[in-house]
Amino acid sequence: MSPQEALRASRQLAQDADRWGYHRYWMAEHHGTPTFLSSATSLLLGHLAEHTDRIRLGSGGVMLPNHSPLMVAEYYGTLATLYGDRFDLGLGRAPGTDPVTAAALSRGSGSLDTFAQDVADLAAYLGDPRPGTRVRALPGEGTHVPLWMLGSSTGGAQVAGALGLPFAFASHFAPQQIREAIATYRDRFRADAPTAQVERPTLMAGINVLAAPSTLEARHLFTTQQLMGVRIRTGQPALLDPPVDDLAAVLPEQLLALTRGHEAVQAVGTPEEVVAHLERFVASYEVDELIVTTYTHDPAMRRRSYEMLAEAWTLPQAV
Repeated sequence: MSPQEALRASRQLAQDADRWGYHRYWMAEHHGTPTFLSSATSLLLGHLAEHTDRIRLGSGGVMLPNHSPLMVAEYYGTLATLYGDRFDLGLGRAPGTDPVTAAALSRGSGSLDTFAQDVADLAAYLGDPRPGTRVRALPGEGTHVPLWMLGSSTGGAQVAGALGLPFAFASHFAPQQIREAIATYRDRFRADAPTAQVERPTLMAGINVLAAPSTLEARHLFTTQQLMGVRIRTGQPALLDPPVDDLAAVLPEQLLALTRGHEAVQAVGTPEEVVAHLERFVASYEVDELIVTTYTHDPAMRRRSYEMLAEAWTLPQAV
């Protein structure tokens, strides 16, 4: 589809998720790839705020090495000023792109020490006015936009714990270190940190979901996401592929191996099967909240999956 069609499909999904009772709708920051069109994340979130009523909107996340903390505070402070307390500011320290594009974007290294300082600076800009401070986020100051730390390894977990922030782990694409990262976050958590925003460790984890009327159809539709994963891992990003009947018929054995595994973070099947898997996942990792991702070649199938999940988990419908 065209970029315009893709953005309209995302807007439609946000409106549906708002109506179906989902709590948050987050958009990641990606650069230089035809697969994802969310390079200007804050602009897209402002667009969605104009077309939704209740659902929280957030960055999942802003890649902080690409931006100055002051500018991020100004952007999200402006959103909060325009639309109120509806925004979450998820922060990551990866560039969200390939090395060459990252070099063109880069403002900093993303090392743990500089990243932690950037997060602390951002929290200060969004916090209460500080007498005598010359550098201020206007608008932004006093909005207290909630911060979330994102991570796919123990590095982000360390920063989240030390700063007393809620932590969202990208287990949907990097589940290998989930237990270690969760343990690190909980062990390092400091409720007394100057930047603390929650009183206890608060954990969100990502999981891939595809619900359909039958298990067979769900698995068929899920091949689109499996092919996307192969493309990303082999450095061949592209538009989403249509689903296939047999992955072995379109992939050589060495690439077919990339589609296997990660079953723990894949809830694919009927709505009842999906919910059972999600409940086991929540119990296994003791997470407070799930963030679910769904990729389908046809946006209508993505919307259907989210609607089926909402009905199966009986989310409160918006009025």
